Amino acid sequence: MEKQHNHKDCMQALKPVQDTLDVINGKWKLQIIISLNHGNKRFTEIERSIPKLTSKVLAKELKELEQNGLVERIVRDSYPVSIEYLPTEYTKTLHPVVESLKNWGTNHRQHIFGTGVEEIKDSES
Repeated sequence: MEKQHNHKDCMQALKPVQDTLDVINGKWKLQIIISLNHGNKRFTEIERSIPKLTSKVLAKELKELEQNGLVERIVRDSYPVSIEYLPTEYTKTLHPVVESLKNWGTNHRQHIFGTGVEEIKDSES
């Protein structure tokens, strides 16, 4: 006997995934988080570390990440005033997600193109 498809069970699986995507969705958010986790703190450092990311989009994405508790904006009262962006403790909860995506992407690239990590590094040089 075939199991009945249960709409409620499906929705219970979809809702948390949709919530996650609402927070990290888009081309740049995870890249910004990765940049922050690699020590880039200043706006220009983050911008330079991610090719093709514009200042306008970076500002918007940082604000959204801050609103979701993933980035802390720190204003240093110095001359000139400096602003730093830091990943929060809560950001660390995304580490397994980012690692899984990285591993899947590496495997997918190998599966589709026969290209490994070494080739990726060489092509970026």
